[in-house]
Amino acid sequence: GPVWLQPSPPPQSSPPTELHPCHTCRGLVDSFNKGLERTIRDNFGGGNTAWEEEKLSKYKDSETRLVEVLESVCSKSDFECHRLLELSEELVESWWFHKQQEAPDLFQWLCSDSLKLCCPSGTFGPSCLPCPGGTEKPCGGYGQCEGEGTRGGSGRCDCQSGYGGEACGQCGLGYFEADRNASHLVCSACFGPCARCSGPEESNCLQCKKGWALHHLKCVDIDECGTERASCGANQFCVNTEGSYECRDCAKACLGCMGAGPGRCKKCSPGYQQVGSKCLDVDECETEVCPGENQQCENTEGSYRCVCTEGYKQIEGICVKEQIPESAGFFSEMTEDELVVLQQMFFGVIICALATLAAKGDLVFTAIFIGAVAAMTGYWLSERSDRVLEGFIKG
Repeated sequence: GPVWLQPSPPPQSSPPTELHPCHTCRGLVDSFNKGLERTIRDNFGGGNTAWEEEKLSKYKDSETRLVEVLESVCSKSDFECHRLLELSEELVESWWFHKQQEAPDLFQWLCSDSLKLCCPSGTFGPSCLPCPGGTEKPCGGYGQCEGEGTRGGSGRCDCQSGYGGEACGQCGLGYFEADRNASHLVCSACFGPCARCSGPEESNCLQCKKGWALHHLKCVDIDECGTERASCGANQFCVNTEGSYECRDCAKACLGCMGAGPGRCKKCSPGYQQVGSKCLDVDECETEVCPGENQQCENTEGSYRCVCTEGYKQIEGICVKEQIPESAGFFSEMTEDELVVLQQMFFGVIICALATLAAKGDLVFTAIFIGAVAAMTGYWLSERSDRVLEGFIKG
C-alpha cells in the first residue's frame, strides 16, 4: 500500500505584532544587569580614589555607577525602552539606593510588583491567572499559553502539531494516542486520509478527512468529477485527485470540453473545424483572404495573417517596395588627401617604368619619359603643389 507522509504546513507570514510592555521591561532589566557586570571592576578614577570611596561611598553602590549604567541601558533606536526608562527612572533609583537588599531581583520588583507589567511564569492577564494545565506545566508542556508571564493575553493554549484540547491534553485531528500515562502523552499520525483513528494502519480509520468516504474502516477517495461535486468554468474540465479535484483549461481548439486535447471538444472554436473526432485548424490561406497588393497569407493556429511579399515592407498598412541602396564605389570612402597620395604613387610607378624603357635607348620611350617628367613638374609647380606635397608626406 502507499506510504502516507504528514506534510508540514507551510509557514504563514503574519504581520509583526508590537511587544507587550512586559517584554520591554524584561529587556531593560537584562540590559541593566549587563551594565552592572561591565562596571563591576570599575572605580571613580579620580586623583584620590581612597578619599572618594570613603567620603562619597564606595563606587559599587554609588550614583556615579548608576548613571554610567543607565546611560547605555537602551539602544539609540529602541524608542519603547527609552520611554519606559523615562517613566520608571525614579523607581530604579529608589531600588538602587534603598531596596537592593530586601528585593535583589530587579525584574520582580520593578516589572511585576511596581509597574505591574508582568506576571509570574505560568500565569497571564491583569490578575495573573494560571494558564490551562497549571502554572507548573502550562498547556501540559505541549503548547504555548498566550500571554504567559504578562498582564495581557487570553491564556488560550496554542498546541504543538498533533496535540489539541483546551490544555493540549488530547491528540489533534489526524493523530491517535500512541502512549499515555499520568504525566506523559505521545500522539502519532494516523494513516494519510484518516481524520480520527485507533491506530496507524489503513484499517484503523474512524473518520475520514474531507474528500474521502469511510468504507469498512478504510477511507476511500471520492471522485468529485463523477459525483458532480466539482465546480469548474465553462471552458475547463475536471480531473479527480487524491481527496480533491482540479480544474484544467480546455484545448485552444475547443469551446467546452470533456477532457484534454482537441479530441475531447464539445464544440470547435472559431478557426477550427470538426474532422473525424477532432477539432483541427482551418487553413484560411487556401482561399483569397489577403486582397492587398503585394501581400501573401500566412496560416496560424486558429487564424491567419497577411504579410508583405519578399522585397516589400509594410508602411502605414501598405506594402511598399524596398529601396536597395546603390553600391558605393571603391574610392567613395577615401578622403581627398588619400586620393592625392594614391595619384602620386601611380605616377611614380609609371615614370619608373618609362625611365627603365628609356634607359635601353629607345627614342620613343625616351620622348614619352621626358614628356611625363615635364608634366609632373608642371603639376608640382601648380597651385595644388603644396597640398599634394602635404598629402604625399602624410601617406
